Amino acid sequence: MTAPVAVFGAALRRAERGEPAALRLVGPDGAAVRALDPHAWHRGSRPGDGAILDRCPDGTVDLGCGPGRLTGALAASGRRVLGVDVSPQAVRYARRHGAPVLRQDLFHPLPGEGGWPGALLADGNIGIGGDPARLLRRCRRLVAPGGTVLVEVDPPGAGSWSGPVALADEHRGRTSVPFAWAFVAADDLAAMAAAAALHHIDTWTEAGRWFSQLGK
Repeated sequence: MTAPVAVFGAALRRAERGEPAALRLVGPDGAAVRALDPHAWHRGSRPGDGAILDRCPDGTVDLGCGPGRLTGALAASGRRVLGVDVSPQAVRYARRHGAPVLRQDLFHPLPGEGGWPGALLADGNIGIGGDPARLLRRCRRLVAPGGTVLVEVDPPGAGSWSGPVALADEHRGRTSVPFAWAFVAADDLAAMAAAAALHHIDTWTEAGRWFSQLGK
């Protein structure tokens, strides 16, 4: 069976070359639950990136940074930033683009534990690990007192969900082994944050995307 990072890495390579690279998150029955566009992660920016980048403090850890689109933008602006991702291919691309990135599981010890002014979970990365409350507790341990956690979420009313999914590569005809993932709707995040001893500061939308800011 194929590891998710292998399917993800192969799609990133094709996207970097401008080739078809669409991925799908599929449930246990094989039905698609979310379409993914690796080309978007390689672009200089996505519509909606501007407002969340503006709120990132000097000293942000970008969790699940992929090929470094946001990490690189923060570094280019002169802010201290560290991207974190488990995908070796994503890390290679991010470093090639000048983004400071560490290949690491975000649940393992990271540099600056408890001292980061901000943590960033963009592009649906609140789903990492399939347990948003656990992930938010992890963010709380990473950020300093008074720090901020910036999260991209699904629209209000979309409903939150967690469970096993797999990555399906439409062009290679292969599917990864299952892994745990989650989706969080904007109107469910405040309660999850409170359970992680974080407080809700703001929610906003831009270019059809939804974001929330939490505080420690």
